[in-house]
Amino acid sequence: MRRFVIVGAGPAGLQLSYYLHRAGADYLTLERDSVPGSFFRHYPRHRRLISLNKVHTHSTDPEIRLRWDWNSLLNDAPQLMFPRYSSEYYPHADDLLRYLADFQKTHGLDVSYATEVRRIERDGRHFRIETDGEPIEAECVIVATGWGAPFVPRIKGIEFSMGYEDVPTDPAAFTGHRVLIVGKGNSAFETAHAILPHTSMVHLASRNPLKLAWNTKHPGDVRGQYGSILDSYQFKTLHSVLDCTIDEIRRVGDRFEVDITYTHADGETATLEYESVIRCTGFRMDTGVFADSCEPDMVRDGRLPAVGPDWQSTNVDGLYFAGTIAQERDFKRASSAFIDGFRYNLRTLTRLLRERYEGVSLAFGTVRADARTLTDLTLGRVNWSSALWTQFEFLCDVLVVDQAAGQVRHYEDLPEEYAVQRFGEGEAGEPHYYTFSLRWGRDEYADVFNIERHPEPGRAAESAFIHPVIRRYRGTQMVEELHLLEDLLAEWRRPDRHVRPLHAFFERGLSTTT
Repeated sequence: MRRFVIVGAGPAGLQLSYYLHRAGADYLTLERDSVPGSFFRHYPRHRRLISLNKVHTHSTDPEIRLRWDWNSLLNDAPQLMFPRYSSEYYPHADDLLRYLADFQKTHGLDVSYATEVRRIERDGRHFRIETDGEPIEAECVIVATGWGAPFVPRIKGIEFSMGYEDVPTDPAAFTGHRVLIVGKGNSAFETAHAILPHTSMVHLASRNPLKLAWNTKHPGDVRGQYGSILDSYQFKTLHSVLDCTIDEIRRVGDRFEVDITYTHADGETATLEYESVIRCTGFRMDTGVFADSCEPDMVRDGRLPAVGPDWQSTNVDGLYFAGTIAQERDFKRASSAFIDGFRYNLRTLTRLLRERYEGVSLAFGTVRADARTLTDLTLGRVNWSSALWTQFEFLCDVLVVDQAAGQVRHYEDLPEEYAVQRFGEGEAGEPHYYTFSLRWGRDEYADVFNIERHPEPGRAAESAFIHPVIRRYRGTQMVEELHLLEDLLAEWRRPDRHVRPLHAFFERGLSTTT
């Protein structure tokens, strides 16, 4: 019997193992491969990560530097920061593999390698985990397996396509070919970028419009380094990005005929001919190990498990998810799909798990309930925290006001949805509390590189760049919200733009009892 069993020793499994290990918790991590992070031995196919590695910054503060270090796991060993393993802005996947192996060894994490989980079932109050060795029982199971299998869309003839998982990394294999790539995500653009000089024509096709990361501010949408295919599209080179439904793929001799229906052309149809069809439609979690007694509900076309605000399965008590597969609560918003986001989620998850299973109360600090103290605390956190910076619009700090005692309890790095549920619901709901986080501005700009900006504090809600937002709640009801003006260098300390408006906000809220 183990209290916590983690399935998977990728970045998420190792990060959670580190925090449980440091807390002295009873845990065991199971990994079917002989090394950690084995996903990255094969992916990305062309071996360049899209996670940034900004080695050079003006700041010497390790916390602030983490804002631009998207690959390091959180830990207390200065030598185990990813920029020591690579100086490249878009690093090689092999460098991440070396880093993860050293991380596990240096911290002595309890990982059982070459241990394949064959079945997970619910056995009364506990879980029974069948492996290729002795079965294991656990009070709590945290699945951190990452992507388990390609996501294959329901398209007639899709079996004739080549999957991203099998794409040759030598682009010469596509010399002179007309190529259809099914999908418009980063794997599709990575593939198109690699083969572009060798092909006669590349089409990227899906029913949904292209989403560019610089518009959506989400790192999982198409990144700028793959812009060459978009240039080629606009410069009339026959390379194209198509919004269409793919109706059928047929093999005809050594070629493929593909029937499509255009999305924006009044139902116009066409049959196009290609020498190669490549499926780049993403991945899904593998649910094959779950018995009926603990099979989790799934969302997003069956790709991801449905989780609550605490990352627990919505239908299986005691079953939690970690890492990229636990991104459903902030899907396509913050960075929970990536190391730089889920490393903070897992620090918080550790606290929640220890509270539930070990009786360790969720930690908080206590400060005086006066406007000056809360202003200094809030500005200090938003100017320093890498968690609030990376997990914008998802993680927040909470200030729970005890007006009778003249004190405020300060909780760090909680999902805002969880915070409102915890502090606002039921008879024990707190009558007065604040959340503060970082948020982007409005997203309806026609051109994100040509935005009219307004420096007046009263128009801070129109800020386009990331900026602090403070909310006041009574129960689950948000009763007031304050935006602080954006700042090019992300330094929110100006007396006129930041300090005085925030001080007035707290002063007004603390004097209000209704």
